[in-house]
Amino acid sequence: MWKWNRRRESTARSIGTADVPTEAPIGQVPGRTAKIPSGYLSLHKYLANRYADMVVLTFSQLEDLLGFALPDSARTQQEWWTSTDSNKSLGSDAWILAGRTAKPNLLARTVTFERPIAL
Repeated sequence: MWKWNRRRESTARSIGTADVPTEAPIGQVPGRTAKIPSGYLSLHKYLANRYADMVVLTFSQLEDLLGFALPDSARTQQEWWTSTDSNKSLGSDAWILAGRTAKPNLLARTVTFERPIAL
């Protein structure tokens, strides 16, 4: 049993955690593998592992989670959070591949990450 578990861990490490295969999240093509920038991987894991359909984080909480300051454009431009595929932000794959949309409130300095409701 111990050998099997160690082999499984080494295989998981060799695959790499930044390659996230998609099953067809919002705005993605099924079967496409997207790369989440390593700095935003912690945000992706946090959002993907939350059972709540809505997660609200302050900019300060996001920065603590990421380990670095948000870009100035994230603090001042709504489009940084809600941009389209052709003009998306650096970290948008982190929440898109976690099956979430981002809705910022720039005055309150918060972002609401929601799962879309399937009809």
